[in-house]
Amino acid sequence: SMKLSGLLAVNRGSQEEPRFIKIHYKSSANPKKKVALIGKGITFDSGGLSLKPAKSMETMKLDMAGGAAVIAAMSCLPKLGLDVEVTGYVPTTDNLPGHNAQKPGDVIHYLNGKTIEVLNTDAEGRLILADALALAAQQQPDYMINLATLTGACMVALGPQVGGLFSNHQPLADELMRCAQATDEKLWQLPLVKEYKELIKSSVADMKNVGGSHGGAITAALILQEFVGDVPWAHLDIAGPAFAESDNPLCPKGGTGFGVRTLLRFLSGL
Repeated sequence: SMKLSGLLAVNRGSQEEPRFIKIHYKSSANPKKKVALIGKGITFDSGGLSLKPAKSMETMKLDMAGGAAVIAAMSCLPKLGLDVEVTGYVPTTDNLPGHNAQKPGDVIHYLNGKTIEVLNTDAEGRLILADALALAAQQQPDYMINLATLTGACMVALGPQVGGLFSNHQPLADELMRCAQATDEKLWQLPLVKEYKELIKSSVADMKNVGGSHGGAITAALILQEFVGDVPWAHLDIAGPAFAESDNPLCPKGGTGFGVRTLLRFLSGL
């Protein structure tokens, strides 16, 4: 009924129903700013019919790290008492190759009228984030920030300890970079290269869910941008720093909670 067709499409291979988590915080009748936080909540990613190699699946319980970061940040807001209105959106499912799984060649129709041709079912995070971004944009917040373990391409570019930052609004990007530096979370801004939109053009839909062999983190971000309208928006690709392969000075091996400190610092400064 909410027309969250991307989430339903990715969930088709699963025996578990999907969940769309929405969390709302409002401290006063007239908060200073209205912010939407969106997190990718893929609880396990096999790749779907575009199946991952076995080795690549070993840590795919981490694919909900963006959603976890949003939930963690939202849980802190009542204790901090910040004078802002924040809504968290977390589309949640696993991505499995069941008998009814979505297939390469399927076309998804989204609630904002956009369509995506699915050519690789392992590029599923953008499919569920598109639902959440379109839904959040309808509320016309002052800022939208999404976090997602979205692309291996971002790890190729920046390694395992640095997240990629994309934004359609440079003042927002600058502030997030400042907040990340202050909290010792490493971010690096990458460009939204408009010419690369040619790489995601589809002959049967508005766009396809994968681009060419290169620039995968950028083409993924360009897909997300199609669902934010004119709202100031930032996308944090946290595929690298969301999970630590070994103990380090900030956290033990496993999920790192990357992004939570940056988000809270940002919200505290509004």
